[in-house]
Amino acid sequence: MTPLLESAALNELAGGRVLLKAESLQRTGSFKFRGAFNRIAQIPEALHKNGVVAFSSGNHAQGVAAAAAILGLPAVIVMPRDAPTIKIENTKGYGAEVGLYDRLTDSREEIGGRLCEERGATLVRPYDDGGIIAGQGTCGLEIVRQAETLGARPDTLLVCCGGGGLTAGCAIAFERLLPDAEVMTVEPAHYDDTRRSLEAGEILPNQSMQGSICDALLAPQPGTLTFAANEGRVRGGLAVTDREVKAAMAFAFRVLKLVVEPGGAVCLAAVLAGKIDCAGRTVALTLSGGNVDPDLFRSVLEEQGDCEEQGDCGP
Repeated sequence: MTPLLESAALNELAGGRVLLKAESLQRTGSFKFRGAFNRIAQIPEALHKNGVVAFSSGNHAQGVAAAAAILGLPAVIVMPRDAPTIKIENTKGYGAEVGLYDRLTDSREEIGGRLCEERGATLVRPYDDGGIIAGQGTCGLEIVRQAETLGARPDTLLVCCGGGGLTAGCAIAFERLLPDAEVMTVEPAHYDDTRRSLEAGEILPNQSMQGSICDALLAPQPGTLTFAANEGRVRGGLAVTDREVKAAMAFAFRVLKLVVEPGGAVCLAAVLAGKIDCAGRTVALTLSGGNVDPDLFRSVLEEQGDCEEQGDCGP
């Protein structure tokens, strides 16, 4: 279980009560461990020796690698060459074999499928899997229960959204435990495929897989299962710019004393940028990961420090 945090300084800025689910403090540094462990634990023992295969830009990779190591299964992870170095090295550190691919020219699904066929391994999808969604949903369960202990009842839940697994799991949990609360996604600007898909009533892809600092949220499109789960349960979505994300990362470090990666900071960015009205309300949000490359993190803090000195930290 990760903590649900509250900051007087953030509440004052927001004009309401903001509750932060610090999944950056989760094992492997992101919420992805929840779904990975739940899914791998369901694999029949007879298939353990064949291991698991996964494809991921980093956080799912680390979650699968760590869960497989704990449960005693070999793991092969297919990762993009441009994934943050820290995520690649951490995945190897958990004992997984890592294969790299090019986001623009290679199909990670085809590579993963070929490896599964060759090895008889089980594919552990990053989001479009019932076991994954159920595991991620424990985050939503915890938010509701922890909020109760704080004497709070969230009016809104903001969820960092890539493929939609965390959103789907949390939306299902909130529907059962807190049906009057609204659930909303937050995605990078120009990569808000879930928001656009929900508005259109059909799955729409992103036009690119590069160009945003939020590497963890650049899914090709919503999953079939995740979209079905989110349609009708999720009210809508918000989008934030890279500049707003960087400001949120700096705020998390300087005020909250937390290291949050770009994709993990989008919900906080939405609050700080005024994308949602928090006045007189209680808003819970996910800080979904903390696996940021040290050089990138340093540059973000330096850039934000410079813009604050110059008074030019606008959107």
